[in-house]
Amino acid sequence: MERASIRQLECLVAVAEHGSFRKAATSLGISQPALSAQVQGAEALFGVQVFERDRRAVLITPAGEEIIGRAREALTAVDSVGDAARRRGEPLVGPLRFGVIPTIAPYWLPALLPAVRAKYPRLELILREEQTHRLLAQLGAGQLDVAMLAIPIAGDFTTAEIAREAFVVAAPRGAGIVRKRHKLAASDLDEETVLLLEDGHCLRDQALSVCERGGAVEAVELRATSLPTLVQMVAGGMGVTLLPEAAAAALVQPRGPIEVATFANPVPGRTIGLAWRTSSARLREFRVLGETLKGSADRFLEKLRH
Repeated sequence: MERASIRQLECLVAVAEHGSFRKAATSLGISQPALSAQVQGAEALFGVQVFERDRRAVLITPAGEEIIGRAREALTAVDSVGDAARRRGEPLVGPLRFGVIPTIAPYWLPALLPAVRAKYPRLELILREEQTHRLLAQLGAGQLDVAMLAIPIAGDFTTAEIAREAFVVAAPRGAGIVRKRHKLAASDLDEETVLLLEDGHCLRDQALSVCERGGAVEAVELRATSLPTLVQMVAGGMGVTLLPEAAAAALVQPRGPIEVATFANPVPGRTIGLAWRTSSARLREFRVLGETLKGSADRFLEKLRH
């Protein structure tokens, strides 16, 4: 019996992931007609229809659900063959699908990746920025190799701590909360109107926990899609917010419309870590990568705090 090719399986999984033939083709770097031909060939080979197509959406058929699941398993197994070969030779060589959450990517990667590139020049990082729940789904399905995000996380993943990042309060210049002469406690947020990110960002949940302990009131009708938007809302006098210290250093100008205040011990914050599937064949490589990232993170935070 003729077998499906790896390319056909990649095309099936890409269409299922993106819900669009056009987006799937773009993600694979091929034309849409070429992708459609691969999908049609796979459907003819299997003798079942995998996708329902119309002008508005692409839906997976009941038979297609099982086929897509098996295709993902097969692609993960194929990847493990290359992983095993790499383990026998030089570590961290070739493609590495690296996921990262949006509240980390622009503020940490410029400081961390140069050391990785210098130490492992043959490593090819393929970066993907997504919210935590999407990264974990892709990591579990074998579509990502590692992810950099806030830990701890649920699931069958192994993690390595990279950095402990403090939260700071950002408020309009001259606001009462930033004029206090002492470092802040959570209780200093009492009755402050606090701006947070929209649902789906893990940073929202972490910041909300601090605010609830301090008695702050969330501005539920004003939620931002990104940290830069959040900072602009604070600059417009709409309230105060909590920012990770790396983002605050990048987004808050020294003599701009926003002031920053720090917390007293115990300082609230988040732990940034590297995560990978516990079943991965590249465990030792990923631990080495985590150690390299941690060394860069320590230097970055030391510079940031002085």
